[in-house]
Amino acid sequence: MGSSTSSTRCCCLSERPRRWACGAAIALLLTTGARLQAQDGPPTGAVGGRVVSAATGSAIEGAVVAVLGTAAQATSRTDGRFVLAEVPSGIVRLRVVALGYRPTILADVVVSPGRTATVEVRMTAQPVELRELVVAPSYFASPADAPTSTQALRGEEIRRAPGTQEDVIRTVALLPGVGVTSPARNDLVVRGGAPFENLFLVDNLPVADLNHFGTQGSTGGPVSLVNLDLVEGVEFSSGGFGAAFGDRTGSVTGVRLREGSRDEFGGKATLSATGVGLTVEGPLAGGSAIASVRRSYLDLLFRALDFSFLPSYWDANLKASWQVGPRDRLAVVGLGALDRIAFTNATAEDRRDNGRIPSLDQDQFAVGATWTRTGERSRLDVTLGRTGIRFRTSQRDSLLTEIFSNRSTEAASTLRLTWSRQLGPRWEARLGGTGQWHDALRYDITLPGPVRRDAEGVERPLRVDTSFTATRLGGHAELTHRWGADGTITLGGRVDRYGFLDGAVRAAPRVAASIPIAPGTAVTASAGRYWQAPSFIWLVGDPGNPDRLEPFRVDAIVAGIQRAVRPDLKLQLEVYHKRYARYPARRFRPQAVLAPTGFGDVQSDIPFGLEPLESSGTGSAYGAELFLQKRLSQSPVYGLVSLAVARSEFTGLDGITRPGAFDTRLLGTVAAGWRPNPRWELGAKFRLATGQPTTPWIESGPLRSTLDFGRYNAGPRLPTFHALDLRIDRRWSWRGAQLVGYLDIQNVYGRANVSRVEWNDEFQEPRFDEGIGTLPSIGLSIAW
Repeated sequence: MGSSTSSTRCCCLSERPRRWACGAAIALLLTTGARLQAQDGPPTGAVGGRVVSAATGSAIEGAVVAVLGTAAQATSRTDGRFVLAEVPSGIVRLRVVALGYRPTILADVVVSPGRTATVEVRMTAQPVELRELVVAPSYFASPADAPTSTQALRGEEIRRAPGTQEDVIRTVALLPGVGVTSPARNDLVVRGGAPFENLFLVDNLPVADLNHFGTQGSTGGPVSLVNLDLVEGVEFSSGGFGAAFGDRTGSVTGVRLREGSRDEFGGKATLSATGVGLTVEGPLAGGSAIASVRRSYLDLLFRALDFSFLPSYWDANLKASWQVGPRDRLAVVGLGALDRIAFTNATAEDRRDNGRIPSLDQDQFAVGATWTRTGERSRLDVTLGRTGIRFRTSQRDSLLTEIFSNRSTEAASTLRLTWSRQLGPRWEARLGGTGQWHDALRYDITLPGPVRRDAEGVERPLRVDTSFTATRLGGHAELTHRWGADGTITLGGRVDRYGFLDGAVRAAPRVAASIPIAPGTAVTASAGRYWQAPSFIWLVGDPGNPDRLEPFRVDAIVAGIQRAVRPDLKLQLEVYHKRYARYPARRFRPQAVLAPTGFGDVQSDIPFGLEPLESSGTGSAYGAELFLQKRLSQSPVYGLVSLAVARSEFTGLDGITRPGAFDTRLLGTVAAGWRPNPRWELGAKFRLATGQPTTPWIESGPLRSTLDFGRYNAGPRLPTFHALDLRIDRRWSWRGAQLVGYLDIQNVYGRANVSRVEWNDEFQEPRFDEGIGTLPSIGLSIAW
């Protein structure tokens, strides 16, 4: 079997323009570094923010906040706020101690010269009878309602991760049980589930997809539209998540944006190998605001180098927040993105190459406002938001004949309420509800017969021009009991009503527990039922789909053991089992269930679920995961080790059980970093994943160049993926500003990793779709 490199084009990556940009940026880095080297010194900044209860969000007065390794120390006021002055610039750690709460260490706080870094410290209450005990401060915390399979990353941990391009979603793939569909994309495959099973929230607002060039009806894309400069942290749960989250069966990723500075105006300019960005922040009408805008320049580079495939994107992020009273806060967030792909078809080779690539234009926005009211023992959050995506997708063959057209709009209004109350020192109750009104679902789709055939190869063209509305209502309740130093048990459940599925009502009970068995060691377990509605575009894929489709179900059990080896080092071992029922199965492909990933060539398979489907598929996924994580502390070494052994299998309408489309049997990641001094930081990451199953191609006859579903997932598995990534960071600080430069080298030894087997029109045979080998990238940012 031969090889090709069309994924370079499909995934908005190219070796020549990136190396050209890297060369220019390297020269700028060396020139700027030489000029600033003489200015290196001991400049300082400040750290300010709030200390709050993790349970209620209420301010904690009298908390002592100290910068470890320095004499800087402050005490929080009645509103929980504090300011630490004369803090050395660079990356510092805060130690926070408050009466009645567990000591906490907040690592990876970035301080710029002459600027105030804004943070929020969330502290966990300590039972009254244990307050006399000496409790070591911890770098880790797990929510009581999700003690299993939950990890957290701070913004700086994401930024410095090698090979992730400072992408929020791509960095999540380093965590246990998480794979990706392709090295060039961040479609998360969590414990064998499809990318459409993942839920994403930004400051409590559900967002359908957080990526540029996203996949309609699913999640994932080449690059996240969330600017890391605004990210305070990310919390990710790969299973066993609490009852507050509904309508997803795979995972929950919660992105928490930081507040802007309330004290002074500042900004940050960024230049990378693929684009430029600007972030500004400062006080606003008694509160604060932070905003950013980014633009890729791949289209300009590709055009200058006479490429025929020209992708480009813009995005903008915003957060503004105000303290409107002693107990009330208001926060407003906004995200927006514009994605465009253009082609030049000057030559026959251009037209042949472009004939396998969709033109994917998208406009996306998400805006939301959250009102938070806190009390001594209670908290209420009310979020009202509006989200929408406009899709303009088409594909033309080598003769420039249109073979697919999709003009769609999906928009919704969302209301989320969550209320929690501490019923005593050891009891906590949580209630909430969600309402979604999808009032702008419009679809104008043309899919000709040659690219939409049934199981016998008969052409079944599709023409859709429709619009409809949909509603979903949900409510949840949870009760948590704590005992001893670390024991918790949570009982809860939720009920969801899907108005657009004949008013279907589904109940989902859940339970989770953490049982201490020794100091620093606990056995954890969770069990629950999870429901998810079919994506809206599936409903228009065939006139009978609305009657045949219903919410699909996952019953999941997770058990594990966690040990705090040291305050900055934790070890976790978990096993899980997931059972799927009523999964969407494909009538035209009775061997398969629906498992769409990143949008590819419509000549290969029917896209987006635009085909007859029914809720008759079943499946299971099970495995074991090992996770070891060390945070940056007084020891200048940090890193993680993640190892997963797993299996997934599904049964379609033909009744035969086959490996799942994302069945990766072994997945491992080792990432480590060393920070020898405040100026330099070195990191490395090695990742290995065994190959996913493949479906052979039909190589002769009238159906040549189409997948042979009679041998679905029965072809040779893809070659094992492995790659080594390296990253070097250098900081220059002087009064009032800080420059950070980095060199990131992906796939150092040039492994020709294969993401799929594709049909090659030039040679009229299937070939490996290989990556481009070693990919150096460099970036500069200056903050003031």
